[in-house]
Amino acid sequence: MSIALRADWYRRFVTFGLVAASSVVLWGCGGGDGGGSSQPQAIPLTVPKATCGPTDNPESGLQGQVPAALRASGFKGFNCNLSLVAQSKGEGASWQHAWFQDGAGHNCNYYDTSSPVNGTALRTNLGTVVLDTTSASKPTPTAYLTTQSMLDPWESLKVNERRQLLGAEDGRNATGTGQLDLYDLSGDCRNPQLLSTVTTGTATNGDAAALPAGQILAGHEGNFAPDGLTWYSGDRGTPKKYTATDISNTTHPVLIATWTLPQLVPTTVTTHGLTISDDGTRAYVSQAGVLGSSVDLLNAPPANGVLILDVSDVQKRLANPQIRQVGSILWRDGGQMQHTIPVTINSKSYLVAVEESSTGGNSMTGYQAACTAGLPVFNMARLLDISDETSPKLVSRLMLETHDPANCAKVLPDLAGLSSFTYGSHYCSVDNRHNATTLACGYFNSGIRVFDIRDPTRPKEIAYFNPAGTTTPSQGSNHFARSGPWVAGGPDWCNAQIRLDAATASLQTTCQDNGFLSLKFTNGVWPFATSSTPPGLQN
Repeated sequence: MSIALRADWYRRFVTFGLVAASSVVLWGCGGGDGGGSSQPQAIPLTVPKATCGPTDNPESGLQGQVPAALRASGFKGFNCNLSLVAQSKGEGASWQHAWFQDGAGHNCNYYDTSSPVNGTALRTNLGTVVLDTTSASKPTPTAYLTTQSMLDPWESLKVNERRQLLGAEDGRNATGTGQLDLYDLSGDCRNPQLLSTVTTGTATNGDAAALPAGQILAGHEGNFAPDGLTWYSGDRGTPKKYTATDISNTTHPVLIATWTLPQLVPTTVTTHGLTISDDGTRAYVSQAGVLGSSVDLLNAPPANGVLILDVSDVQKRLANPQIRQVGSILWRDGGQMQHTIPVTINSKSYLVAVEESSTGGNSMTGYQAACTAGLPVFNMARLLDISDETSPKLVSRLMLETHDPANCAKVLPDLAGLSSFTYGSHYCSVDNRHNATTLACGYFNSGIRVFDIRDPTRPKEIAYFNPAGTTTPSQGSNHFARSGPWVAGGPDWCNAQIRLDAATASLQTTCQDNGFLSLKFTNGVWPFATSSTPPGLQN
């Protein structure tokens, strides 16, 4: 079958709602009222494009594309229904962005920078940046956190509003140690106070017995339970596992449980991000698998997706707590599941699932393999129905035109000479996990994309902002620190969490080369009448 025919096969297969995910037929969920349906629903292959305002600078090519000619001449950026209010470029940013408002009304944002082994001699300030954003137009750095984990938390920098904590694990250059750092934000969020910095799973910390013999901890991504009493980690040590650490005593975190991720031959799967249910009894974890460019992408067993784990024993602090799998959903048309967000839309339970790799991997060889198979070229966000936790169902994909395998010939020339992340997704955030109307995502070279998800079966794009490429390197940017991806004048990596603020019709995030960005929605596209952004519901 030719590439064109395979792409057409995939388009027809998805459009008529027949793609299998973990051997389950794809079912729709009715309309915006959240009502169920007993029949498969037709699902568009790509989300409808945003309608831009008269003074915007919209994309000149495909949805999500920065054409090769614009890259070569120096990309000047695109915007649609979003405008720049303020920026704090500093020395760039890395993978994470978190936020908090203290009792005195100070607004604070936190973001990491790349590991100090990369370009240390050229750096002025190492570690995690603390930014005072109380004045939206004047974001001001107030501190740099330089304990071991804060030097490079990788994908683990998180805030817990309930206990007013900032946490991170040592994830240096993707695989660090079992070290966990906790900071107190309850006084002045502009000046976090260190509570503890300990290496868990060790005799020194008194919790070595919780780590099975022969196992090694290596931090990569982590998150708080909503009550702030447990820290969970997607650990990439040996073996790949999820771990739970008791932080009820913030001065002495203690490892209490581990759960080894099952492997699926021939694909090697690993851990990534996770979130915990409000009651603390469920963990929605990533099974991050990539089939790779050398396997039969259409017929290999699906190995990428989401697992739902019962963590009740951990929440109840039972002796010798056991973690058990409740349900799962795997798919073949994507890879390296990144993170999850449990949400309620129209009183029904869904899960946002975001990945960071195409089926064939993040390389030109991988992109070409996906094209040849007629599969999406890049990774994306998805919406899953988790009303039945034992059998989650896929209801929609947030695919851009760049993802469509029919457009391979138009997008692959843009990426000549590049490696790693390009047009795919990485992190998403919602306006309110308890009543989600809006999903905002970083799609690396495609910028910050905002979607209306009030009808989860029919997401619609409403806005985007893709910042201009930088002409000089940002020394704290992982985009620059990694050998190969950064090109002067080329598009940035926009990949971090996004703070949506309905009260001010704005959002805040970071892009790796451009640093911190504060953006304002224009043309009345957001917020919706039902949108709200209560403090503390981070994702």
